[in-house]
Order: sequence, then structure tokens, then C-alpha cells
Amino acid sequence: MPLFGSHLSIAGGYYKAADAAAALGMATVQIFTKNNNQWKAKPLTDEDVRLFQAAVQRGGLQKPCAHDSYLINLASTNEELWQKSVEALVIELERAEALGLAGVVMHPGSPVDGTPEDGIANIIRGIDAVHHATPGLRTELWLEVTAGQGKHLGHRFEHLADIIAGVKAPERLGVCVDTCHIFAAGYPLITVEEYQSTMDNFGDVIGFDKLRAFHLNDSKKPLGSRVDRHEHIGEGCLGLEPFRHIVNDPRFIDLPMYLETEKGERDGEDLDAMNLRTLRGLIAPAKSVKPPRR
Repeated sequence: MPLFGSHLSIAGGYYKAADAAAALGMATVQIFTKNNNQWKAKPLTDEDVRLFQAAVQRGGLQKPCAHDSYLINLASTNEELWQKSVEALVIELERAEALGLAGVVMHPGSPVDGTPEDGIANIIRGIDAVHHATPGLRTELWLEVTAGQGKHLGHRFEHLADIIAGVKAPERLGVCVDTCHIFAAGYPLITVEEYQSTMDNFGDVIGFDKLRAFHLNDSKKPLGSRVDRHEHIGEGCLGLEPFRHIVNDPRFIDLPMYLETEKGERDGEDLDAMNLRTLRGLIAPAKSVKPPRR
């Protein structure tokens, strides 16, 4: 079974996100390592790390990850913002390493006033700078496929492939596929044929050896809308079939799959629990093998 999880709050302590994931029966968790809407961060203490790692072990969680701050923009053509983004991402990667996280999911960014080529060149330069400042770290950067709103890069598989090919340490990079994002970016997923075509495209352009994780989100907006609006599983324009394809794809059986859907309750049930129940209900039962005749 895939490693289902969700992005959970670190309010009150990092360990609380891990404990909440375990209480919901999750196998993994995604967190922010700091306030995602602020540049500065409180120092990460040894006690923060100890409590979080103990909670991860206690809950049997695997491959926990982080999402970087939404302020970071390595594609920026503004040198001051680019430098600030590099410094912030270094801190995020160091904090994730200390917590024992497998990866830090990052949006490639937007060149704003520049061309896509300018943006990709800046991203490569930025990742190289981050890697240079963090030698020996095991935590990877995971480039996320985006919906492509505005001038944001990452909505074409080719963008991510060019970044990976351009950096000096490609072995320190992975890719996270968000189902809402790739659908909004124009990659169809609903029918078996569409799903196979899109995944074949991913394999040809990027390669499955770089796929590290999924974000499982339905989409409020239709195919090719280039609008990033998440919806509960099966309640948006994707419906249930794309998720059925993914959770039953043997290539992804050991990959973490994090929900980024709305939190709260519906009819007394936790919304993450509701979405997890839906996903687990899509997993096909294992085929029974009849014993050979004697």
C-alpha cells in the first residue's frame, strides 16, 4: 500500500504533526519547518528535534518531508530576492536535515519580469548555490510540478528536466507530482489511456528514477485551466479515477502520497480521515492465488 499522509500543522511543536498523522492512521507526514509566510525562523532546538523524531518512530512514520516557504523564489530576476531566497532555502534544508526529513518540496518559482529561460537559469544557479552551502546533507530538494499560474515555472515536465540536467549535483534532486497541478497544467489523467500517456510522458522526459512523492489533491478547476485550487478527493474535476490509477500503480507502491486538502470536519468526521478513507477504498484487493493441484 502507498504511504498515505497529509500536510499537518506544527502548531505547539513539530512532534504534534507526527502524532496527529499517526492518530489518523497515516504512514507519513508533510510539515513546514518554519512559518511559511515569514522569512525569519525561530532557531530549531535539540528538544524540537528529539521530540519530533521520537514521535515519527513512535508512529511508525516513513519518509516525512517538508514544504518550503512560499516566499522563496529562485527563478526571480531580482537579484536581492534571489539571494534572499537562496539563503532561506539553505536554512530550510538544514532544518529538514536536522529533523530527519527525506525531502523539501519546492516550487521552481517565477521569473516575473523575465523569460522562462531566464527563470530556469536562475533556478539552476540558485540550487547550485544552496547545494554548495550544504555539503553532505542527505535531505533532498524535491521539485514540484506546478499548475503554471501566471509566469510560474514547473508546469511542463521539460522545465523540471532542464533544471535537473543543468545543476551540478542532480543526484540531490527529486520530483514531487501534484495531481491537481499536473491536471490544471494540461496533463490528462482520467481515462486509463490518458493516465498511461501522461505517465509515459513523465517517464520519457524526467524519468521515474527521479519521482519521490505525490501530492494527492482533486482540482476545483478543469484540465488546462492553469489555476491551482485543491479539492477533496473525488469531489472536483478529476473525480475518483485518476486516484484509482495512481494508488494501484505498482511503480508507486512505496512512495509517500501527501494530502494537501482543506482541514476541518464534515458531519463529525475529520476531513483528512475522510479523504484517506476514500483513497483506501480505491485500492484493488490483492488477487488470491489458488494452490496448485496435487
